[in-house]
Amino acid sequence: MAVDRSAPAELLAVEAFLNTLDERAYTHRGTRHAGGDQLTTPAALSAWLAREGLVPPGTRAGRDDLSVARDLRAALRASLAGRIEPPDEDAVAEANTTLGWFPLRLGLTPGGTPRLDPDGGGVLAEALGGIVAAVARAAARGSWNRLRMCAAPDCHWVFYDTSRSGGGRWCSMAVCGNRAKTRRYRERHVGDEDASAS
Repeated sequence: MAVDRSAPAELLAVEAFLNTLDERAYTHRGTRHAGGDQLTTPAALSAWLAREGLVPPGTRAGRDDLSVARDLRAALRASLAGRIEPPDEDAVAEANTTLGWFPLRLGLTPGGTPRLDPDGGGVLAEALGGIVAAVARAAARGSWNRLRMCAAPDCHWVFYDTSRSGGGRWCSMAVCGNRAKTRRYRERHVGDEDASAS
C-alpha cells in the first residue's frame, strides 16, 4: 500500500508556491537535478497563479506583483528553514514585514463557521493574500507544523511530513535521507582509517 504524502487541501497551493523555487542540486542515479525558479517574470507569475486556480486566466501581473510574490515566498521558506537551523533574527524581522503586507479579515461561511480571508488589494494581492490566509488557517489547525523543508543542503524541497512523530527531515528517505546516511557513514569510517593510520 502506497503512503499518501500529499499535503491537506488547504496547504496544496502553499506547498506548490514554495516549490516554485527549486534549489535541488544533486545527482541521483546518474542524473544531475538542476533546480530553477518558476517565478522569473510577471508573465510566469500570472501563468502559475492561473494554473493553480488562484486568479482568472488572462490576469496580468506587473513587476511589483512579481517582487511581492518572491518576497512572500522567501518569507515563508525562511519560516520553514528555521525548523532546520535556528533562524536569523534579521530574516525573521524581514519575514514579518513581508507578511504584514497581507491584511486578513475574519468572516463567516453561510453555515456560520469562521473563516479567514485576504482583505482586498486587487486580484493578485488577494491571490497572494489567499496563500497567507491558508498558512494562518493551517497554523490554527496544526497542519502548518507538518510542512517541512528538506534538511539536505543541496535540496531544500518543501514537503508535507506524514511521519507519525511529525519530525521528518527529508523530502525522500530513499534519496535525501539515504545520501545523508551514506555521507555520515563515510565520515565515520574516514575518521576510523585516520586514527588507525596514526
